[in-house]
Amino acid sequence: MAELELFLSWFLLILLPAITLTFFFFFNTSKSSSSSKLPKSYPLIGSSFTFLANFHRHNQWATEVISIYPTNTHVLHLFGGFRIVITANPENVKHILKDNFSNYPKGVALGNILRDFLGNGIFNTDGANWKFQRQISSHEFNTKSLRKFIADVVKTEIFDRLVPVLSMTGEKSSEIDLQDILQRFAFDNICKISFGYDPSYLSLALEKSTEFAIAFEDATRISSERISHMIHLVWKIKRFLNIGSEKRLGQAIATIRESARTIIRQKKQELNEEATDLLSRFVKDDNLEEDFVIDIVISFILAGQDTTSAALTWFFWLVSCHPQVEKEILKEINQTAHEAGYDDVKDMVYIHAALCESMRLYPPVPIDSKEAASDDVLPDGTVVKKGMRVSYSPYAMGRMENLWGTDCNEFRPERWLERDNADKFSFVAKDSYVYPVFQAGPRICLGKEMAFLQMKMVAVEVLRRFQVVPVANDFEPIFVSYLTSKMKGGFPVKIAKRTTHNSVVSGDFRLAICQH
Repeated sequence: MAELELFLSWFLLILLPAITLTFFFFFNTSKSSSSSKLPKSYPLIGSSFTFLANFHRHNQWATEVISIYPTNTHVLHLFGGFRIVITANPENVKHILKDNFSNYPKGVALGNILRDFLGNGIFNTDGANWKFQRQISSHEFNTKSLRKFIADVVKTEIFDRLVPVLSMTGEKSSEIDLQDILQRFAFDNICKISFGYDPSYLSLALEKSTEFAIAFEDATRISSERISHMIHLVWKIKRFLNIGSEKRLGQAIATIRESARTIIRQKKQELNEEATDLLSRFVKDDNLEEDFVIDIVISFILAGQDTTSAALTWFFWLVSCHPQVEKEILKEINQTAHEAGYDDVKDMVYIHAALCESMRLYPPVPIDSKEAASDDVLPDGTVVKKGMRVSYSPYAMGRMENLWGTDCNEFRPERWLERDNADKFSFVAKDSYVYPVFQAGPRICLGKEMAFLQMKMVAVEVLRRFQVVPVANDFEPIFVSYLTSKMKGGFPVKIAKRTTHNSVVSGDFRLAICQH
């Protein structure tokens, strides 16, 4: 039986490319990367090859397709009759994330894909297991913990590492990949606040010496590639044979889990009654197996590193080519103390709006997927059958004219603000089902406020000292997503030291190339 399965697997691997070429040739599927036509669907294969043709830009393509429908919902038919619902309809999102929450868990299929990497951690599980981890984790995000996070962790990382690295880069007039710098910064932060462990990934040397962090990047990317496989048998065969990307994934996961195991055992030895970090709360429970605690460690590093670093990367690019926004940010910064504290950054409304606007256009998690536990009908009339994947797209939702107006593709923080009688800005939040960047309903992100505090602190302390300038005048970043979003190839910049806090180098020539 095993030999037969292996034969069939290899047969598929050989046959599938041939089928793909045949359909590309005879049916002439979507060739234009900017096509807004509905994908053609054929018997047995559905729109599989149109999907493959747009694989490199699947978020952009899904947005084009969804925007055609009055309900902003499309049912994508794929190979073998498999169907996926993709929606940008706020009523559908509310139904999925809140009103009929119990019918839309993460599901077995996605759970199995990510099991090797995330195990049974909070972002890859449902039911009682999820509720337990969420309840314990919620203690990490109270006001006392957030103040400690700002005072003891973020400030230290900013002033002892981030600012010196940027200063050195500016003095040497050298180039730097800001995306890489921000990932290192966020990795150190989440490890320190959640586990009391400092990997020192961000340093003046900027050496790729942290095996744990490098393995984490590899595991995130390859696990995401598993999701994108139209026929999952392909990666399963590669895993079975321990070849190619699956071999690298296995090696990366082994490194990650061994590093996490070392952190956990060291934490157990150091544990005392005053320990308050997240890991301490879990290791105090003698009923929890070590492998389960490792799953928790991995999930929180994934959430804390990639999301905030992704959001900040796109934020700095958008600010760099919108000088008027930069001017307003500097005006707000100049109204605070030289070293901003918890209360200072918490009350900064313009920077908060700019970050929200940046994440509207470039959400750290551009699409989220659930699995229907039973048959259902979405509010817009879309029929959902048991076992179908139902995905909502924050990336697409940020680009819907019916939700944000005809200027939905423009970076305009003012859409989040209104002026009071004293001509001061106040922040106006949007409905979380129109703007589900942090999810919504029972699974809304616990670390939302922590993320904003960290991002605002970085924005304040970097922009008050430096101007971030893309190396190329015509730099046009390409949005790609693994489990979280990235700039393809990084964000190469030069760092210019400000002579005064109000100085903004003319950026008109860059304004035109900020394409959304």
